[in-house]
Amino acid sequence: MHILLTRPLEDCSEMILKFQSLGNKVSHLPLLKIEKVKYEEPNFSEFKGIIFTSANAVKHLNVKKIDKKILCFCVGNVTEKKARCVGFQNVITAEGNVKNLKELILQNFDQNDGKMIYVSGETISVDLDQQLVRDGYKIKRIISYRTIPNESFNDNFVKELKLNMPDIVYIYSQNSAVNFLKFIKLHQSDNLWMNTNLMCIGEKTSAILNEIKWKKIFLFNPGEEEFLLYKI
Repeated sequence: MHILLTRPLEDCSEMILKFQSLGNKVSHLPLLKIEKVKYEEPNFSEFKGIIFTSANAVKHLNVKKIDKKILCFCVGNVTEKKARCVGFQNVITAEGNVKNLKELILQNFDQNDGKMIYVSGETISVDLDQQLVRDGYKIKRIISYRTIPNESFNDNFVKELKLNMPDIVYIYSQNSAVNFLKFIKLHQSDNLWMNTNLMCIGEKTSAILNEIKWKKIFLFNPGEEEFLLYKI
């Protein structure tokens, strides 16, 4: 099976090796670049909980002054792994989506327990901090990174991709979907994806690519990528 992965290499290198070990051909088309954002550093000692909605949020946060025993909420396993790598010990993890993450926060952190930090990218698909504020929580959001569209693609890679179209492509965000659509249009490959299964995180992400004809469209949560191989 031919699989196309679209996240930055540092976010999908393990998955590339995993899929290859299962006998699959893997192509890599990074649609976005990650850039660190300068932010005003708060007094971390004032906070009793911290929320991460991506591994990049952890990576680009200066964690030196944060008590690693603070209650830490992560959106999924990849984010949890990154959080534990930088020293967080008291980690509670959702099943890859923000809705589940919010429920875990409501169940495990009382609004009267103190203030929380929410660390994320510049662009978010769900306003988790505002939802929690409406529920009575005190939240400070820190933006630690932003995504930039990758507009430079290797011509030989594009030619080879057109000659051997993937069976599956994974798209992880609305920004990625927008840039993937631009890629398809730029390289005039609109009609080449009819035998490709599109895997998207969320309906809003898949809606951006609805004008392209796909074999099937699946919605998934991070961590379910390998499971989806057996559904097609």
